[in-house]
Amino acid sequence: MPASSGIDMGFADFMQDVVAQFDPQFRHLYVNRSIERITGRAAAQFIGRSNKELGMPGEQVALWEASLSEVFKTGLPSTIQFTYAGPEGKHLMQTRLTPELSSDGRVCSVVTVARDLTNLVQHVLHAPQLTTLVDQTESKYSTASCLGLAPKCPTGPAFDPELDPRTALALYEAIVQSSDDAIISKTLDGIVTSWNGGAEAIFGYSAEEMLGQPMLVLFPLDRKDEERFILELLLAGEKVDHFETVRQRKDGSLVHVSVSISPIRDAQQRIIGASKIARDISKKKLAEARLRLTANVFTYTSEGIVIASPAGVLLDVNEAFTRITGYTRQAVLGQNYRQLCGNSEDTDKSGTMWQSLWQTGHCQGEVWSRRHDGTDFAALLTVSAIADSSGQIQSYVALFADITPLRLQTEKLEHFAHYDAMTGLPNRLLLSDRLQQAMANSARHDQTLAVLYLDLDGFKVINDKHGHAVGDQLLITLSQRMKSHLREVDTLARIGGDEFVLVLVDVHGLAELNALIERILKACSEPIVFGEHLLQVSASIGVTLYPQDDVEADQLMRHADRAMYEAKQNGRNRYQLFDAAQDAEFKHRGEGLQRLQVALERSEFELHFQPKVNLRNGRVTGAEALIRWRHPQHGLLAPATFLPLLEGHVLGLRLGEWVIGEALHQIEAWLDQGLRLAVSVNVSAWQFQQQDFVAQLAQMLLRHPRIGTGQLELEILETSSLENLQVASQMMRECRQLGVHFAIDDFGTGYSSLTYLKNLPAETLKIDQSFVRDMLNDHEAQAIVQGIIGLAAAFKRQVIAEGVETQNHGERLLALGCELAQGYGIARPMPAEQMLSWVQAWEASGRRMPAD
Repeated sequence: MPASSGIDMGFADFMQDVVAQFDPQFRHLYVNRSIERITGRAAAQFIGRSNKELGMPGEQVALWEASLSEVFKTGLPSTIQFTYAGPEGKHLMQTRLTPELSSDGRVCSVVTVARDLTNLVQHVLHAPQLTTLVDQTESKYSTASCLGLAPKCPTGPAFDPELDPRTALALYEAIVQSSDDAIISKTLDGIVTSWNGGAEAIFGYSAEEMLGQPMLVLFPLDRKDEERFILELLLAGEKVDHFETVRQRKDGSLVHVSVSISPIRDAQQRIIGASKIARDISKKKLAEARLRLTANVFTYTSEGIVIASPAGVLLDVNEAFTRITGYTRQAVLGQNYRQLCGNSEDTDKSGTMWQSLWQTGHCQGEVWSRRHDGTDFAALLTVSAIADSSGQIQSYVALFADITPLRLQTEKLEHFAHYDAMTGLPNRLLLSDRLQQAMANSARHDQTLAVLYLDLDGFKVINDKHGHAVGDQLLITLSQRMKSHLREVDTLARIGGDEFVLVLVDVHGLAELNALIERILKACSEPIVFGEHLLQVSASIGVTLYPQDDVEADQLMRHADRAMYEAKQNGRNRYQLFDAAQDAEFKHRGEGLQRLQVALERSEFELHFQPKVNLRNGRVTGAEALIRWRHPQHGLLAPATFLPLLEGHVLGLRLGEWVIGEALHQIEAWLDQGLRLAVSVNVSAWQFQQQDFVAQLAQMLLRHPRIGTGQLELEILETSSLENLQVASQMMRECRQLGVHFAIDDFGTGYSSLTYLKNLPAETLKIDQSFVRDMLNDHEAQAIVQGIIGLAAAFKRQVIAEGVETQNHGERLLALGCELAQGYGIARPMPAEQMLSWVQAWEASGRRMPAD
C-alpha cells in the first residue's frame, strides 16, 4: 500500500475492523469510526495523540510501542493480540501491523487493522468442556472434533468429566450454526458432509441441497483447479489459512470469500476429509477496490490534493501537489499550509471563503498562492471538512488546479476589453466605469470633478501625408506627454481616432484647472521629431464641471464634446467651458439638422443660378449655382439661414453631393435646349477634403457623359485651400483630369501668397464682392482689386469680380483689366427654367454693362 493511499475517511468507515495509522512517534494520524464502538471515544480525540497519552494501561502501551518500533525498524509486518477494556466490557483484539513506505523506501507510517475476536471466544467459553471432550471422544465424534473451531483458551474453566458427550456435541453444534461464517466439512473426494446456517446465508444453498453434493458446485469454471491444489495441501498435512478466492452462489452471482481449511484425521491420524471456514469478504473487497481507486485518483490526478488536520497541519499530499507547488511530500508533512503557500491574497475574498468553510463545511473559489521557487500561481480551490459521527471536524481535504494560464489569458482579454491597444490608455468602456466611480466619489466628498474632451487639430493632414505608422507614433507620443502632466487618481482615455477624454478628480478651483489645461495644450502643440519628419499639431478641448453640470455620465461627456466643438469654431488650440446657453444652441442645432434631413428627403431644396457675363463683348459665359430652401411655411430661404447648421456634419456632405448632382443634371437639360453654359458650384472645405471626394465626383460625371471639359467649375474658399495646400493641390489636379475646372472664391480675404497662386491649379480667381462694392469710394479697396487683377495676369489666371451692382462698377473693372463679372446689377439668382429666356434677352439687347 503506498503511503499516500493509506487514509480514506469514506471507505475505511465501511469496515467493522478498527483501522488506524501511526507516525514514527507512535501518534495517531488517522482512525476510522469503528474505534468509537470499541472505546466509546470520538475518533477525533485520537488524532495527534499516542496510546500512552490516551491513557492505555502500561503493559499494553509497552506491547504496542515495542511492536510499532519493530515494524518501523525492520519494515516487516507483525501481529499482536491483547485484551482491551471498553465501555461494553472486555474485547479480545487481534491486530495486524503493516508498514507504509515513502518514495525513498523508508517506513513513514504504520497502518493497523484490529479485529474483535470477542464473540468467537464467547461461543467457546459457553462450552468450556468442549476441547477436552473432543480430544477424548475423537474417534466416536470424528466430524465434530475435526472442525477445529475451539481454540485453546488459557482462561477457560476446567473440564467437567461428568458432562454428557451428547450435551457437549449439542453445544458445539449450536456454536457452528450460530456463526455468520460458512462452516463446512467434506470428504477427500470433495463431497459435502456438513453445512451450517452461515454457509446457507453466504451461498444460497440449504443443507438439504448441499449434503452429499460435490464442493465443485460452488466453484466458478475458472476456479476448478483450486480444489486439486487444496487437496494436495491437505494430503500433505498442511492447512490453508485465509485464502482469498471467488465462489459462485446458487443464483449464479459471485461472492468473494476468505477460506481457511484444515485436514480431518481419524483415530489413526489418517486424513479422511477437511473442515472449511469461509467468510464473506465482498464488502471488504469492494472497500479495497474503492480504496485502490481512491488511491489511484489521489496519486495520478492532475489536481493537487491536500489532507490537513483541523489546525491546518498537512497530513498528506499527492504527486500533483508536488508538481504544482514544487514542494516535496517529505518537506510539507507536519507543516502549516499558511506558512507554505502564503500570498498577498485579497484578504476580504479569502476571509469570505474561510467563513463559508466554517459555516457550511465547504468552500470554493479562485485564490493566488506561492510556489517553492517564490513564483505566484492562480488556483481554483475546493475545501471540504470531514467530520466524525459526533460532528467533530476530523480533517480537511483540499483539491486545487493550477489555472494560471487561464487566469493570465483572462487578464489579457480583460486588458484588451478595457484598454486601447495602441496607446495602452483606458478605452471608452473603462472610461465609463471610472467616470461613474469618480462622480460617486465626488458627490460623497463634496468635490469638483472636471471632464475634458480633447480633439487634435491637424492630425488628419499628418495621417494622410505621412501614413498611419507616423500618425500612430504621434498619438502614442502625445498620450505619454499628456499622461505625464496628470496625477495617479486622474484618468486619460482614448475613445477613438484622435479624440481623448480626461477625468480630473478633486479640482480646487478654476485657476488650478486652467493651469493644467494650459500644460495639456502646450504638450499637444510642441513639435515632435519622428525620423526625418518634424510633426506638429494642436488640441481643442471642451470642459464641463460636476456637480455644477449635474447630469448623468454620458451626458457629461456630450456636454464636454459640445464645448470642444465650440473651441474648434473659435480658432482651435484652445479650450471652451460648457455653459447652459451653449447647450441650448446645440439643442437648437440638433432640431435644425433633423428638419434639414426631412427637407432633403422631401426634395424641398432647389438651385437658383446667377449669370456671369463678359463686360467687354456682352457674352454670357456661365452661371453660379446657389442653393435655396423652399420651406413649406416660411417660403424661399437663403443659404445663410441653414448652411451654418450643416458645417462639420455628415448631412452637409449629403447636401453638397446633391448640389453637384443637380447642377450636372441642369447642364445637360440646358444642352437639350441648345444652351451651353458652364456652371460653378460652391464646395465646402470639409466636403472637398473627404478622401473619397474625387472618386464620388468621377462616378457622378460618368452618369452625365455629354458634359464637356470646363462645363463644371468648383469654387473653393481661399482660406480652406490654404490650410492644406499640398493636399488641396493634388486633389485639384485629379479633378482637372476629369475635366473639372476650379475657381478660388473670395480671393483676397484669406492668406494670398505667390506660393499659393503658383501651386494651386485653379483657372479663375474671384474677387470678393466687399472689395468690388467699395472700390468706387475706397482707394485701398481699389488697390486690392487692382492687385488681384495684376496677380491673375502674371500667373495667367482668369479673374472675375463679384458684387457688380452698377454701370460705374463695370466700367471701372474694365479700366482695371477685369472683363468677367457677376452681381445684382447684371442679374439676381433665378430658377433654372428662367435662364434660357434671360440669356436670349440679354444677348439680343446687345447690353454689355450692368444697368444702374
